[in-house]
Amino acid sequence: MNTVKTVRELRAAVGRARTEGKRVALVPTMGNLHSGHAALVIKAAQRADFVVASIFVNPLQFGANEDLDTYPRTLAADQERLLQAGCHLIFAPTVDEMYPDGMAGQTRVSVPHLSQGLCGASRPGHFEGVATVVSKLFNMVQPDLAVFGEKDFQQLAVIRTMVRDLNMPIQIIGEPTVRAEDGLALSSRNGYLSTEQRAIAPVLFQTLNHIARQIRQGSRDFDALTGDAAAVLLEAGLRTDYLEVRHALTLLPATAADRDLVIIVAAYLGTTRLIDNLHLTLE
Repeated sequence: MNTVKTVRELRAAVGRARTEGKRVALVPTMGNLHSGHAALVIKAAQRADFVVASIFVNPLQFGANEDLDTYPRTLAADQERLLQAGCHLIFAPTVDEMYPDGMAGQTRVSVPHLSQGLCGASRPGHFEGVATVVSKLFNMVQPDLAVFGEKDFQQLAVIRTMVRDLNMPIQIIGEPTVRAEDGLALSSRNGYLSTEQRAIAPVLFQTLNHIARQIRQGSRDFDALTGDAAAVLLEAGLRTDYLEVRHALTLLPATAADRDLVIIVAAYLGTTRLIDNLHLTLE
């Protein structure tokens, strides 16, 4: 497994794989990898012959008061984890390599509608930054497929729509959320939690499951369900940014007639923002 830092080296390595008739997969990451990221690479290796993982903390998707400067950079540990998961090539560019003319004049990719609301409302410009950097990575690697985690449900929807709308010949694969034994979705930001906060955090997924049980039992007053659940979270120490039931495909607010639902949440535990979701298909 090699690590390259320039687009020229990346394209040369992928080109050699192509000449050997290999199917290419891409797993975009921001590093500080955990078992959830490893699952993405393992899935990619099952579907392709040559797996590229990118490690790039993308400034374009961070807001002014977010954790860009403190986001953990752990390249050596990431390299070892990716090697064990079956990665063949790591692309770890600098900001200057990704944005050689700076970010102020960078062409942006915007995916309307799906980027609005939920995390899009709380983090203005976030999904434009995500769509732009993922589009650039797709053009650099030109993979046959790319794998993303379902924990970032809205992000995955944005990327699927971008690929469809821009006619990109790339298969997008969603990988189920990897969880700790107590149900907490694995996230690089979990490392910000104190011991006490880490003990509280699993209530987030417990609450999603409680809402899902009520929906399966016939409850359709989604506002009441999520309002009651937000109060439970607040009592436990989590301040909700949003907690909603949405249509899983369109991400529009769910109606009583909808059968493909996602219960989706973002909440602050101290200063750490946690996200999670539960996809629910009704018969």
